[in-house]
Amino acid sequence: MNNNILEVNDLKVHFPIKGQLIPKTVGYVKAVDGVGFDIEYGETLGLVGESGCGKSTTGRAILRLLKVNSGRIFFEGKDVLKLKKNELKETRKNMQLIFQDPYASLNPRMTIGDAIEEVLLVHNFGTRLQRNKRTEELIQLVGLSKTYLTRHPHEFSGGQRQRIVIARALAVEPKLLICDEPVSALDVSIQSQIINLLENLQKELDIAYLFIAHDLSVVKHISKRIAVMYLGKIVEVSDSDELFRNALHPYTQALLSAIPVIDPDSKKKRIILEGDMQDIMEPPKGCRFNNRCMYAMDRCYNEEPETIDFGGGHTVDCHLYK
Repeated sequence: MNNNILEVNDLKVHFPIKGQLIPKTVGYVKAVDGVGFDIEYGETLGLVGESGCGKSTTGRAILRLLKVNSGRIFFEGKDVLKLKKNELKETRKNMQLIFQDPYASLNPRMTIGDAIEEVLLVHNFGTRLQRNKRTEELIQLVGLSKTYLTRHPHEFSGGQRQRIVIARALAVEPKLLICDEPVSALDVSIQSQIINLLENLQKELDIAYLFIAHDLSVVKHISKRIAVMYLGKIVEVSDSDELFRNALHPYTQALLSAIPVIDPDSKKKRIILEGDMQDIMEPPKGCRFNNRCMYAMDRCYNEEPETIDFGGGHTVDCHLYK
């Protein structure tokens, strides 16, 4: 029996580049270029990778906030890319987004209560009295006082604003939250509070998360499985504990080596990647990681690696294991 709330197959999102003198398409930024994964009901999938690899674009494409060039997105068995306007609005009640910058995602002229109630109005939720009651329940659900509802965003700290954004995302009782780097703009001490809040909400409300981040240590804490993304493609997927114990892709190994270690006597060796990500307009032939990989072979520059299944949900795209 299929227990997946979300299935993404061969997703591609390419942005056209226009010429400076003549408004003609001269190329494409291949931000997402053949991504596929699934998420079960109530599960958290972490999506990690360095800035510019296409993580946030993937999240927005799932919600159809961006134009998708090709691929399939199934939410509870429905093909999201084929939904009409009214059907999409109804489906989006069950898929909500938490943005990276909580201040930028809140209207500075609206009170917190109005910002949360706006979601309820858009989805035709109850009477004004019912909406007020629901708004009070939501703000208390994320650990804030209902007396805050009359205040404006600038009166709150970053952590409080992120709690408000989470409350707003939960307003219409979604089944899936796409968390786009929800703690990267916060202090480390506040990050742990928000992560714990999300974990408690997941247990209480049985929500699934797509948790997008660049910090593997944060992702490990909240995710059941982790997908590692590089230059528009997913290169490794594994159970969280297995990935930290037995990372296979050289890029994943480099990411793990960059996590700070508290023990001063630790002999953990840092893997320093030379060079930068290749131009996303002109992805390299073969493996996209070939110019930075210490194990690169001739075939890495000519053949695109296939996905190899090591069992237990652990897959890797790398010629080293073929």
